[in-house]
Amino acid sequence: MYTEDRITIDAPVRRVYELAADIERWPQLLPHYRRVTVLRDLPDRGASRRRLVEMAATRDGFPVAWVSIQELDPEQHEVRYQHVRGVTRGMDVIWDLTSAAETGGTESTTVRLIHLFDPPWPRPFGPLVARYIVGGLFVHDIATKTLRRIKDLAEAEMGSADEQTVPVRSAPAAASMAR
Repeated sequence: MYTEDRITIDAPVRRVYELAADIERWPQLLPHYRRVTVLRDLPDRGASRRRLVEMAATRDGFPVAWVSIQELDPEQHEVRYQHVRGVTRGMDVIWDLTSAAETGGTESTTVRLIHLFDPPWPRPFGPLVARYIVGGLFVHDIATKTLRRIKDLAEAEMGSADEQTVPVRSAPAAASMAR
């Protein structure tokens, strides 16, 4: 399963990174997050800070939870997760933040939120469940809500207008939709 959600935020990349990395505050900032607990710090990798975190959100009232290793790379403006417990064990998540050109005197940031998941579930149904249920119903919904709220928060500080989150479909998904 591959999902990618993308949004442009009219705020500096550093501020967007701070909001994306500050998961301890997500339950206060993001209405769909129920709790985030830092379970323990892990050995750092170079400039990257690592920690084991438990996260819980809702998908329109349906509770979901997972445990991940969060890796923070402030130099690259990247936040990565590797899910290590829960139904999504083995999922990799990448928050890729890129500073865009100056727009209207305010720096903008493009955020790509990528989820990769190839569960060891029996074929042919396992990959279908991963793609359409996990990816389509849960990951995309929660990712879109997260990106829109991060955008709202960052732009409120900057006094910017609103923009919609754009889902990016993988090539296989786009090909199957064309059939």
